[in-house]
Amino acid sequence: MSTQDTRHRAPRWAIWLPLALFGLFTALVLVGLLRPADRTVVSALVGKPMPQFKLPAALPDRPGLDSADFAKGSPRLVNIFASWCIPCRVEAPQLGALAKAGVRIEGISVRDSTENLRAFLSQNGDPFAAIGADDDGQVQLALGSSGVPETYVVDGKGLIRYQHVGEIRPEDVPLILEKLKEAGQ
Repeated sequence: MSTQDTRHRAPRWAIWLPLALFGLFTALVLVGLLRPADRTVVSALVGKPMPQFKLPAALPDRPGLDSADFAKGSPRLVNIFASWCIPCRVEAPQLGALAKAGVRIEGISVRDSTENLRAFLSQNGDPFAAIGADDDGQVQLALGSSGVPETYVVDGKGLIRYQHVGEIRPEDVPLILEKLKEAGQ
């Protein structure tokens, strides 16, 4: 063998390189499948005061919503919803159960009409003590809400203690009750 032949040969370990790369790729895929990323949305407002707002009443026979009132009492839920929102219909029974359990629930109706809101509450129950009309969605944006429904646990000092993104399902009710209890301490 001449010296020229040995200069162009790849090292012996290079033959295993494609197999090692395939093994590394397979390991990464398996880790991604077995440990999916945590996609929980954490609001930047958790632990901070409710943004300042004063919403007019969404229904003439019910009070509107003023953020100053949140600092004067006990923990409560603030639910952002709309009559045109299908997941809001899904969570309606859970909100009704929470209201029956003594939870004060206040609503922020986003981009809705009085007629549609009345029909929605008539069909799905009405757990709300007050409903503010957020016709331009500015309060929703100030709360960092990305859609409807979203629910916030607010303590008696007006601090946001917990944010629930999406509809409240039956399995979520115990956690929300626990967060309300924590907010009351």
